[in-house]
Amino acid sequence: MIQYKEAINIIKKISLKINSEKISILNSVNRICDSDIRSPSVNPLHNNTAFDGFAVIAKETKKTSIKKPKKFKIIKTIAAGDNPKIKSYFKDSVIEIMTGGLVPKPFDSVLAVEKAKYFPTKGKPTHIIINREVKKFSFIRFAGEDYQLKDLVVKKGEVIQPKHIMALTTLGIKDIEVKKKPKITFLSTGNEIISFKSKSILPWQVRNSNNHYFKAFGENLHFNIIDGGIIKDSNPEKLNKILKKLKDSDTDIIVTSGAISAGKFDFISTLIDKFSFKKCFKGVAIKPGRPIMLSKFKNNNKLFFGLPGNPISAAAGFRFFVYPLIRKSLGMEIENKSTAKLSNKYFKIKNFTHFVRCFVKINSKGLVQLEVLSGQQSNKIKSFVKANCWGIFPEGKGKFKKGDIIEWVPLIPNS
Repeated sequence: MIQYKEAINIIKKISLKINSEKISILNSVNRICDSDIRSPSVNPLHNNTAFDGFAVIAKETKKTSIKKPKKFKIIKTIAAGDNPKIKSYFKDSVIEIMTGGLVPKPFDSVLAVEKAKYFPTKGKPTHIIINREVKKFSFIRFAGEDYQLKDLVVKKGEVIQPKHIMALTTLGIKDIEVKKKPKITFLSTGNEIISFKSKSILPWQVRNSNNHYFKAFGENLHFNIIDGGIIKDSNPEKLNKILKKLKDSDTDIIVTSGAISAGKFDFISTLIDKFSFKKCFKGVAIKPGRPIMLSKFKNNNKLFFGLPGNPISAAAGFRFFVYPLIRKSLGMEIENKSTAKLSNKYFKIKNFTHFVRCFVKINSKGLVQLEVLSGQQSNKIKSFVKANCWGIFPEGKGKFKKGDIIEWVPLIPNS
């Protein structure tokens, strides 16, 4: 059995090749960008106004005041979307312009509409009267002030989010290279496991939750989990047949839950040893989920994770082992961990790392606090439903007191 840090260091050295594909940006949310995306143009494309008003040449308003007002002729009206071209420019003229309208040369500033006085009437003006100096570039949005040519829009390894769609569509970027979704086949094992649809259940049976939890987990992120069904302990040969099929399939990772300990019916480890897998580790000093195993096909780009059968143990194994490996394979940065002050005591085995169901919140003083929830046994689901994060209590310490700083990550990764 190895320590959690050792297991993570092994995972960091494993290479799982995930190819890329070109897709429409409209289908790219939650996909992983596989190359830096740079702006193909400037944005905005042309100087435009940030305010309704009148485009003026600032120097022509110099020395104007309430005592020395000046009259300017309105030569054109420009709305957003209008062609800003003017036939000719006359001294002491202005252009009525609406927010977003392009500001043609030689105009360089905008007088807010509220500051203009119409002449002869507001209903049918031919001129405006300006009685104050207009500062040069007032209310002007400059071409390229948002994005310059070749500015970075999305970096390689970043998760495409709705905010990126705003930028990509604005800049006219239609297709991008993203990593293909890793394909993970998930199988549950155990004679006790039955379909969740079963109307009746015997005391020794358990409805299948792991397959459905992990499929939902994948749908919320950037990979594809295939429900491989249930393998009974009494029929381990079924897994043998499945592995033969998956060996040459497009599945990247095979994950099982259950049958991974050292009991009479824990057949996973023995079967994997016979199936051309190279064992990376088996057994990690963690709680929950100690009997976890990672193996790699010797001559293939495939991995195998054996997780414990208890739902919370399996969830912790996937969150802290399978998910980091997927992030690395997709070229993503290492997931950041947050910190909070512990609001209650916690005790554990000193040389084990514990992944604890917790609730993180900001208190009335603005401090981030982490509460360890009751019911931490690996077979108990209620505390998992109440939790909004995993608290990470590292090896080397057995007693944690109120006020200790604890690392945590959300139950479902944010990105």
